[in-house]
Amino acid sequence: MRAANPSHALALVVVDELARGGTTDAVLAPGSRSTALAMALHDDERIRLHVEIDERSAAFLAVGLARGSGRPAVVVTTSGSAVANLHPGVVEADTGRVPLVVLSADRPPELRHTGANQTIDQLKLFGDAVRHFVEVGVPTDRDGEVAYWRSTVCRLLAEARGLSGPPGPVHANLAFREPTVPLADDGRAPAAFFAGDLDGRPGGAPWSAVRRPARRLDPTALDDLAARVGSVERGLVVVGQTGADPDPVLRLAETLGWPVVAEPPSDARRGPAAVDCAHHLLAHPGFATAHVPDLVLRVGRTGISPAVARRLGPDVPQLLLDPDGSWDDPDRAVAEILVADVADTCTRLADALAGSGPPDGDNRSGGPGGADDDRTGWRASWRHAEQAARAAIDGLLDSRDEPTEPRTARDVAASVPAGGTLVAASSMPIRDLDRYAAPRGGLRVVANRGASGIDGFVSTALGVALAGDGTTVALAGDLSLLHDANGLLLSPDADRLDVTFVVVDNDGGGIFHFLPQARFTDSFERVFGTPHGRDLERFAAFHELGYRYVEAPGELPGAVASAIGAGGLQLVHVRTDRHANVEVQRGLTAAVAAALDGLG
Repeated sequence: MRAANPSHALALVVVDELARGGTTDAVLAPGSRSTALAMALHDDERIRLHVEIDERSAAFLAVGLARGSGRPAVVVTTSGSAVANLHPGVVEADTGRVPLVVLSADRPPELRHTGANQTIDQLKLFGDAVRHFVEVGVPTDRDGEVAYWRSTVCRLLAEARGLSGPPGPVHANLAFREPTVPLADDGRAPAAFFAGDLDGRPGGAPWSAVRRPARRLDPTALDDLAARVGSVERGLVVVGQTGADPDPVLRLAETLGWPVVAEPPSDARRGPAAVDCAHHLLAHPGFATAHVPDLVLRVGRTGISPAVARRLGPDVPQLLLDPDGSWDDPDRAVAEILVADVADTCTRLADALAGSGPPDGDNRSGGPGGADDDRTGWRASWRHAEQAARAAIDGLLDSRDEPTEPRTARDVAASVPAGGTLVAASSMPIRDLDRYAAPRGGLRVVANRGASGIDGFVSTALGVALAGDGTTVALAGDLSLLHDANGLLLSPDADRLDVTFVVVDNDGGGIFHFLPQARFTDSFERVFGTPHGRDLERFAAFHELGYRYVEAPGELPGAVASAIGAGGLQLVHVRTDRHANVEVQRGLTAAVAAALDGLG
């Protein structure tokens, strides 16, 4: 590599080291001060470059890319307020443990605090939300610069992957002096080039390779834990959003004969141990009182169901297994935090306990066979109640002639082809999935449950699709779609993107109808209901999306299949009523309660 000037040299080295470190995708929000980085990314064939107009959307596109691939994704901006617009995406990456690399271009120090155009204080702009911050400094042509740049990039990638704690966002601020294009100071082709050697390690290796072995329990600690959990008959596994492979967790639950309460983003709602109606079961006083577990094993960050949280309070013994020791305990219920790799610990525990239970004939789609607890009927009683609740839910939903939000969530989850991904918006869509989606295999669910905002939803879904090779379906509310409409300005990636957006349109914020402010009718509609009155068919036409309107609930699976088959960006429009949705949800709660009461 040869560089025309120090700014050009810094950009070339940073991009080269990112590629050597395993980066495959970068998102750029265009601007002037980031010119050197933009051109270097464009010219490097090892990194796919995605261009977004809106910086907030750019950050969430990178979040989606990182969630979809499991690898750090890069987002690049120019200086000034452009950097501040990345903050929502950085917050989600922080709270959601998403490996995100922020590269912000900046003015050199002599222009700061002088009123220079597009210049703000960018140093540590994101505060403690980032795992690591570095002010790279103005590039110069002197000995040691290239090693410093390359080492810095390796540190950024390592920290984003979780070198010093959980994976998350990192931030490097890069000050560029003019010229930022590969020209000499006088604007002409350079007569002399950057003198330093820009080359990295031989063979394309990163400058500093970082290895972080999994945290393993020592044999004595593992034996003690196996004896402890093995002695518990009335146990429960609760799995939330986690980066861990769910298969070892499910195998351990099968070995123990414990039911599994799995939130949709865990990808553990499958197999014979999965309880898909846990929210409804634990909201029923009779069932909840009779089914207090003696020990709960928690994996990942939970919090979608308030009923589950209320019933699993501090009086219930609970063990949180986390590879980084993250304090995911908003209800102050966890009695012990075990800092160890989830997959390794569960695999070794299952091996140690293998053969302790009789075979189980129930082998629901997506999971292996396993052991049922015939000694107490503990898991059988959960399954019996779940079947009654599921029958009540399906019976009521299937009896209605108009589309409902619970049925839409249930049917969309069932309609995604095997091997596909369902991206769920915050607010009601993820809650409806949690309460009404049936267990199934072959489905990955992605949701921004770090900060749980509706912002950046469209861009996250697009990023997930760009990172994967299977079908991507996105379940959105109308507000989450409109809030990130700028994400659809992604170019030119839209030509090779396949995403079907299923939008539940109730003309406003439906979740607020379930909250206390709904009683204050004078102010509610304007400041909480927030009707927007937008025509989503015209919205789809403006953004050149394929459009299908679902009039009857039975049409939804066919509309989703048709949209997926058409390819490209598609919108399936399901119109519902916010007030009616409250009554539907209450009716479902009553139907489940009656079914559980009937069990005796």
